[in-house]
Amino acid sequence: MAISDRTLPDPIHYRVEAGNVHAHLFHVTLTIARPAALQRVSLPVWIPGSYLVREFSKNLQGLQAHQAGRSPVPLAVEQLDKCGWQVACAPGSALVLTYEIYAHDNSVRTAWLDANRGFFNGTSVCLKVEGQEELPHVLEIPAAQAPDGWSLATGLTPHAIDSRGFGRYQAASYDELVDGPVEMGAFWSGSFTARGVPHRFVVAGAADSFDGARLLADTQKICEAEIRFWHGNRKPPHQNYLFMLNAVDDGYGGLEHRNCTALICTRKDLPRQGDPRTSDGYATLRGLISHEYFHTWNVKRLRPAEFEHYRHDRENYTELLWFFEGFTSYYDDLLLRRAGLLDNAGYLKRLTTTVNQVAQAPGRLVQSVAEASFDAWVKFYRPDENTPNATISYYAKGALVALCLDLTLRSEGRTTHEKTLDDVMRALWKRCKAGPMRELDVAAVLETLSLRSFAPELARWVHGRDELPLKELLEQHGVTVLDEPAQLAQRLGLRVSENHSIQIKTVLRGGAAEQAGFSAGDEWLGLELPGKAKPQAGRAAGAGWRMDRLDDLLLYAGDATKVIALVARDKRLMRLELSLPPASTTWRLAVRNEARVNEWLEPRA
Repeated sequence: MAISDRTLPDPIHYRVEAGNVHAHLFHVTLTIARPAALQRVSLPVWIPGSYLVREFSKNLQGLQAHQAGRSPVPLAVEQLDKCGWQVACAPGSALVLTYEIYAHDNSVRTAWLDANRGFFNGTSVCLKVEGQEELPHVLEIPAAQAPDGWSLATGLTPHAIDSRGFGRYQAASYDELVDGPVEMGAFWSGSFTARGVPHRFVVAGAADSFDGARLLADTQKICEAEIRFWHGNRKPPHQNYLFMLNAVDDGYGGLEHRNCTALICTRKDLPRQGDPRTSDGYATLRGLISHEYFHTWNVKRLRPAEFEHYRHDRENYTELLWFFEGFTSYYDDLLLRRAGLLDNAGYLKRLTTTVNQVAQAPGRLVQSVAEASFDAWVKFYRPDENTPNATISYYAKGALVALCLDLTLRSEGRTTHEKTLDDVMRALWKRCKAGPMRELDVAAVLETLSLRSFAPELARWVHGRDELPLKELLEQHGVTVLDEPAQLAQRLGLRVSENHSIQIKTVLRGGAAEQAGFSAGDEWLGLELPGKAKPQAGRAAGAGWRMDRLDDLLLYAGDATKVIALVARDKRLMRLELSLPPASTTWRLAVRNEARVNEWLEPRA
């Protein structure tokens, strides 16, 4: 008699338990119903959305194997490389692997477990069964092993769960499984509906002053604005959505997933009950929420062709992060403005920050934004003291490329067939069928909508190192570009930290500090003024000064054009002759023509 599919074991089944919260150990049992004779398993080395090889296998320990219904003697597990193993077994019996995962990285990228909270991404916890990646996968997280009072939230599809969220979840493939992070603990939870789609927000670590109602209301506005951007009055491609936010003493970041996102923020930046003001920190958090939600379309569905099938054991290269991260960075604040959470002045203030960030990075003249995308694995995610000199952020410059394309389209089509970058994004969604995309698709859509080729602009702005025509385009759209005095550190070509002394973090290429001989790692102790008289015995000359902050330089230098910087390097004291450059400026963007700015920032009817 044929056996019903309902009686067959799950092809791939994971049981994840909070094994030892004080040792930060998840206990994992992986059951493979129909293993190969030489079954290989591996743990990813990176997580999609964060382009750095992080070697998650370093946290895996105690891997053992046996077969159900056979001798209890463990099977030999052979390690093949840094992240892969092989087990020789009988194909006719289920293969059971057990192991532990050390979870003590309180970020959105890996895994965390202590007595207060549990969190994990499948890429950090779930071994991939080679050759069976496209089979259904089941994740079981039992309530019995969880601390009292804990609940569970995940974007994975529930199969059989209890009222707190513990139980069984299912995924159509390994990729879908590891795209659903899991949050556990005594978290705050709230929900809302956006354009007919249920959304849930869970927050761990919030203080009692946290205003959850305001966070929900603001997030609802963001989600509705973004769904409307992509689909008008139609529903989005996701059936539900989950925001997971971890509030900590000091932290910031987010990682997108297909129907959820994991966020981290500084606890004090959450909105507070009884305080209607919007702090800079909360404004930044709303921008992060907007950014990660926009990724639901732009990178999780519409995505680089190179990401059509992820390779989990190595880097996955693309030159298109300037589009998928940069254009998302352009729209995150723009859609806050359209959602009514920023006014024109607030939007331009945030845009000013991006403009100056790019302008103050010498690396913009060294590396194109396409090169920066490709090099993310070795440069952007591995910053050091030379990063501003050698590379450019594909987030920031990519956002400015999006700005320039948007304003150029608006300017050229103003009197005839005006199109905007909004039209480009929606046309790409249709052209690529919400799937893999190449740069040639961007070029083709731009040409179709504008009736001319944008190849010269893409060559200069994306693949070249030319300065972007920001001032001209912004002024055409009602924005005044004002010059304001630059901070002293920028004027000198330095980035420093100040904590009872001045620590040199970065020396910018071509600046006065580099010419004087400053180096990253130096401690700037004080200064002398050249040409002052030598002190007599028992008397101070008054020519040398101890510095605690960089601004002390202006206090003590007076109208001098040169000073002698007293610097400690590797315990050696050095005297560096520093020429003080003339004052430099940065930009500040302001509204000149309100109606013209509104034409740009507000959605067309």
